[in-house]
Amino acid sequence: MAMYSSFALLFSLISAAVTLSRAAQNGGAVAVELWCVAKNNAEDAALQSALDWACGAGGADCGPVQQGGPCYDAADIQKTASFAFNDYFLRHGMTEDSCNFDNTAALTSLNPSHNNCKFPSSLTVRKGSSSGSSTAGLGPASADLSGSHSIAGRWGWSLIIFHLFFTVTLSFL
Repeated sequence: MAMYSSFALLFSLISAAVTLSRAAQNGGAVAVELWCVAKNNAEDAALQSALDWACGAGGADCGPVQQGGPCYDAADIQKTASFAFNDYFLRHGMTEDSCNFDNTAALTSLNPSHNNCKFPSSLTVRKGSSSGSSTAGLGPASADLSGSHSIAGRWGWSLIIFHLFFTVTLSFL
């Protein structure tokens, strides 16, 4: 049983190293699909106010939540606001600040699409014609992610994996 546990640990470490290596090649971040949605505990009046701003001065495309649109639901302010908030988030840099709306919105990795109402995600924007980051800009805006330490990082992980592999292997001899 100890042998199985050791190999499971080794496999987990190698998987983590591969993920981190891919992240380093992807500008220091692992791609995550995100949406900006209305918070469940937000008051309807606050959601309506934020929705009005997003669809007005905020410049979100609220056509799909208008009557006759695929996301129209006059009875559910959360779904309506979520679509508008998400559109604004995708158009304005995909940062935490672009998904706040006076603290009535939050980022989620759970797809809020329902029926024929499809919410584009942060990855959709990245793969499409719009510019943006699939990581939603959750790091510092001025961080240097140029990879200047990427060689040291790759060697470091290689040495750690090498050491762990031989430690586990020698423990069975």
